Amino acid sequence: MRKPGGRGTARRHEVKRKAKREAPAQARTRAAAGTARGAARKAAGGSRRKPAPKTGRPAPAGASIDALHGALGPLLALSHQMATARSEPELCAAVSAALDALFPGRSHAVRLVDPVGLALTAFRARGPLRADAREALVLRREALEAEGIAADGLEAAGVRLAAADAPLFEGSAEVRVAPLAVGGALHGVINVEAPAGPGSGAAADGQVLAQLATTAALGVRNLRSIEELAALKGYLEDLIEHANALIAVVDRAGAVTVWNGALTRLTGVSRGEALGRPLREFVAEEDAAPLAALLARTLAGEAVDGHELTLGVVGGGEARAAFNTAPIRGGGEVAGVIAIGQDLTRLHSLEAAAEQAEKMAGLGRLAAGIVHELNNPLTAVTMYAEALYEKWALGGGAPADVEKLKAIKDAGQRILKLARDLTTYARPSAARPEPVDLATLLDQAALMCKPALKEADAQVERAFEPVPQVVGARAALVQAFVNVIANGAQSLARGGRLKLALSAAGGRVLATVTDDGGGMTSEVLARAFEPFFTTRSGKGIGLGLPIARGIVERHGGSIAIHSEPGQGTTVIVSLPAKPA
Repeated sequence: MRKPGGRGTARRHEVKRKAKREAPAQARTRAAAGTARGAARKAAGGSRRKPAPKTGRPAPAGASIDALHGALGPLLALSHQMATARSEPELCAAVSAALDALFPGRSHAVRLVDPVGLALTAFRARGPLRADAREALVLRREALEAEGIAADGLEAAGVRLAAADAPLFEGSAEVRVAPLAVGGALHGVINVEAPAGPGSGAAADGQVLAQLATTAALGVRNLRSIEELAALKGYLEDLIEHANALIAVVDRAGAVTVWNGALTRLTGVSRGEALGRPLREFVAEEDAAPLAALLARTLAGEAVDGHELTLGVVGGGEARAAFNTAPIRGGGEVAGVIAIGQDLTRLHSLEAAAEQAEKMAGLGRLAAGIVHELNNPLTAVTMYAEALYEKWALGGGAPADVEKLKAIKDAGQRILKLARDLTTYARPSAARPEPVDLATLLDQAALMCKPALKEADAQVERAFEPVPQVVGARAALVQAFVNVIANGAQSLARGGRLKLALSAAGGRVLATVTDDGGGMTSEVLARAFEPFFTTRSGKGIGLGLPIARGIVERHGGSIAIHSEPGQGTTVIVSLPAKPA
């Protein structure tokens, strides 16, 4: 009879070598299973073949065929366990169980190492280990080269190269070591050892261990790839979440899939509230159509830069932002859109501040000239007009002449007030700050506005809670509140109500002036602090509220107005409380 093997076995080994070139690890596993099944069938049929040519590993023959056939069950079970393992210790346990099934009664060890630094990352052993053997990596050069690993590089990293496999366990006579290698990288080592005895050095042991090592190496590589992807995903998620830029991602239906922390801080909408909802729900109504057009362009594959949108803010208000969009591709098609934006609210605020500063500089120059040229002659005109008015009014002068003198006096006083307001707006007071009781100050300001309040027959209400003092220039703060109260009084219908309130919150003192007048439209409200803007022609020049805001902001405070047509107006002045 002819010896087992021959041309059939040679062809199978050629298939194995071709599979190794095309897809190293996966193809070798499939070829190994095919080899074992084919060899078992041919052994059963009694085929006679010529001896197989030499390859990197000995060809199975005789009893080794039966051993390989019997190894299929444990190898398939190991493949399944590898696919479900979620950690390297779980992988080690699965490989150890397979070794118990394939090599019963023998000592074995599974060591996983970092493929870069070769540091031990997981370990499992059964048997009496030799002292200091756990960390030492001793491998045969030809075993490494057969796996496509540069032995010299490993030696430089601390691996000891030897002519024969080195034992890890006490009393071992038969030692087999298989590197766990994929793609030219070493992921671990398996040791199977036995004392001298019958059957301990069976020829099939090397073949079975090699196939097990291939399966284990694939499992380790796949798990590490998943862990690397998970780590990369977590890193990118953290990067997006903590970026200063506004970042949102939507799918093809326009539903939000990513909503980062910067957007939450700007809009007040949390990530959980935003995910799954249409992006259009978070923009102003007038921007819904432009947003739809923007997403359509980007889903068509076009990147768009500098598109401005108005976002809604929780609790009322809006924020303006400029977005760059780009398509996100998956499988060759556009799967969604990423939008990266910049908050323009602060930029617009800075632009408004620069414009305000420019206006103030011009007004400063204008005011200086006006005050210098008009103050002295206007004072004289006003004084003499008032003296003549009082003389003629008391002396029984003609009523028409008395009215004319009164008109001259009032006009002169109005021009003097304009000059003072311009000076105050353009050249803030440099008075020394002092502790100020806002309750007393508000009463003083209301008293100074008594003529305006009396003219409207207004009812003044007070709701003063105990509040800490503030630090500031008393005269300047009085002027700020006079302007606010006078503005409210002028908006009242006859018999209207004006409420003054004080409260404290978060280290700040809040002074609130509320009137039940006609309120303001959104257009008027947007221009309320604009210099020289007024809706009361003949009753003011539009500097009252700008002056009040300038004074409050110089004291580290803020002033806000809430108003709707027919609902009255509330002005809230917030000032820092005096430190305890």
